[in-house]
Amino acid sequence: MPPGRAPARAGGISSGGRAPLPMSDDLAAFYEAGYSLPDRAEAERLGRWRALGARSKGAHVAALCERAGVRPRSLVEIGCGDGSLLGELSTRGVAPALDGFELSAPAAEIARSRDIPGAGRIEAYDGARVPATDGAYDLAVLSHVLEHVREPPRLLAEAARVGTWVLVEVPLEANRSAARPGKRAEAARIGHIQAFGRHDIHALVAGAGLRVAAELTDPLPFAHHAFFADGRSARARAAAKAGVRYAAWRVAPRRAERLFTVHYACLAGR
Repeated sequence: MPPGRAPARAGGISSGGRAPLPMSDDLAAFYEAGYSLPDRAEAERLGRWRALGARSKGAHVAALCERAGVRPRSLVEIGCGDGSLLGELSTRGVAPALDGFELSAPAAEIARSRDIPGAGRIEAYDGARVPATDGAYDLAVLSHVLEHVREPPRLLAEAARVGTWVLVEVPLEANRSAARPGKRAEAARIGHIQAFGRHDIHALVAGAGLRVAAELTDPLPFAHHAFFADGRSARARAAAKAGVRYAAWRVAPRRAERLFTVHYACLAGR
């Protein structure tokens, strides 16, 4: 899981044929910096942000498993960050046994310190090969990870190798709003080096030999839009944004995806 509003570094990586986005050539260093902020107040604030995100992501995992009739006994989160989502999945009883692998060693250390019920291995890894045998888990979770990596097909193939089922969640940023220069700069700052549409994820899933069994989108509630809003006027703007987006998504969800960013999650298997 990404660290949150971590500082971006210089570099250049193309995304879906678009202009390169600034990003560090050393992804591990980028995310280690994001989980090692010297400002304690800012670090705590980002911790609350990740916890808020984990609640929505955990709800998505639980909903998709229920829709598809999948009841995993073992689960691995690839890119588990500080363990916020693993903790949420444990609380929700999604699987009794949970492991997590993370590129950032400081993040993995934070995740281990949570003492998550049911958690086994929580380790830093090289970001390329998951240190587990073929079919080791009933469910592999890639939640808000693929938009951060240079080779999404390779990481998705790894998830399909170790998991019978694979759950992917990403922000759908191939839309009109996200194409604005300011939005692209913000995406780059938080480490998004891919910009996906729903069709891109379907293609990636098919390329990994998987078939989508259940999917959902979420325009996100007011709490997400308002989290970084400081002051009454900023919160009012966040409320208006959340309301307009929810209304547009409710009426025409596919058209909404082309206008602004929603979160998309799918559960896929063989």
